[in-house]
Amino acid sequence: MAARPRRGKLPARYAAILTPLVLSLLMTFIVSFISTLKSLGFDPDLPSIWMTAWGLSWLVAFPTLILVLPMVRRIVGVLCEPARR
Repeated sequence: MAARPRRGKLPARYAAILTPLVLSLLMTFIVSFISTLKSLGFDPDLPSIWMTAWGLSWLVAFPTLILVLPMVRRIVGVLCEPARR
């Protein structure tokens, strides 16, 4: 029986942009929540203030990751042995 082709996946060439996109979304989501909660406590306006903080932090984080990720990969390459195949 032939395997069905996978659908709905992006080509591998998009991984270079999707990695910092997903990383920046998740990291800013968590960090902005902790920071907002620490500043305000459990305030009734916490969700709306947090979403504003998250959006602003993501607008900075995503382009920053795009710029620094190649440098980070080079630094890690200097510090770590390459994976064996």
